[in-house]
Amino acid sequence: MADFIFKISPNITLGSYTIARLGQFAKDWGTRYMLILDPALKDFDINTKIEASLKDRSIEYFTFDDISDSSDTSTVERALKLAREAHVHGIICAGGTRAGNVARATASLYNEMHSIFDYIDGAAPTTAALPFIAIPTSMRDSFLFTTYSPITDSRSNKVKLLKLQNGLCKLALFDPNLILNHSQNKRTSIGLRTLCIAIEAYISQKSNFFSDTILEKAIELTWKGLDTATTVDTATSQEIFFAQGGCMTSFGSALSSLGQASLVSLAIESRYKIDSSLTTTILLPYIIEEASKYKGDKLAQIAFIMGLSNNPSDIQTNIDALLEEIRTKIALANLPARLKELSVSIEQLALCAEDAGALEIMNGLSRSMTSDDLFELIKQAY
Repeated sequence: MADFIFKISPNITLGSYTIARLGQFAKDWGTRYMLILDPALKDFDINTKIEASLKDRSIEYFTFDDISDSSDTSTVERALKLAREAHVHGIICAGGTRAGNVARATASLYNEMHSIFDYIDGAAPTTAALPFIAIPTSMRDSFLFTTYSPITDSRSNKVKLLKLQNGLCKLALFDPNLILNHSQNKRTSIGLRTLCIAIEAYISQKSNFFSDTILEKAIELTWKGLDTATTVDTATSQEIFFAQGGCMTSFGSALSSLGQASLVSLAIESRYKIDSSLTTTILLPYIIEEASKYKGDKLAQIAFIMGLSNNPSDIQTNIDALLEEIRTKIALANLPARLKELSVSIEQLALCAEDAGALEIMNGLSRSMTSDDLFELIKQAY
């Protein structure tokens, strides 16, 4: 087997009320920050709690929340201009993947001299990045620990992958209280999206014994969060299960690779501003059906981990149980089950398959695929 080399850079803090200690942690890297916030956080007054932690420790900051329905180059350029003018010491981000993508790009390109388009077209940053602190409010971020981040090219609305410096993220804070105000349907959507990422990475060609170990636990914890009966019977709350599962999913997927659902959802979100959580949830059962032809043993193991079977060797029965449970969760949460419910045409989705097929993530899917294969998957889910 190939040598196993393991390096980890960021500090990870997980627990209730960890955002109250943000200012304390931030002092390790500076005293002047740009705070990039998901605009939706204001609906739950989360921004006030984050800002209070900084103020109480005399951390200077200014807030940027001009984030549209996608993390595009125009937004990154605005953020970069403000960050450079303020001479900040680092970037703090609280929000979902879109806010995270903007924040990572801002931290990565802060000291660079060339146009942002040079970097989304393939150039790698050559200077040091600003320290980056992440607070994922959806309890997971597919790109938190990776060396790339998706950005929408404002010229074409195509998704591109921006290369990042190693060790960009200095600190990741997972605070389960950040989803306390979400509806049960929203929580289910968060859980299913997390489960999809974990399953994709688990059956990826790039998975290894270490990523499998992390992801098996991530799947177990996330499913416990989705199973409301479990959270009633234990002292552990749903939001804690999701925080633990999301943290391990973010870590495990970085050790392996994202898959077809995540890839296609990135392309759809870039072109048509449709939340990637919706598309990944729709595609998840079709990913499982497709992978059952060549990753049946791993899918059966997933069903066993989730407590859907007592016998992981009964492959087809386990896969059927896995599919039934996931489709039941989607139906009970009243989430879309078909891509056509998202008001996008099959012709538009064909463009998304081409966009997704051009991304480097294609090399890490559960099997070798082309953009035509991705379109076949889209047609099945349409």
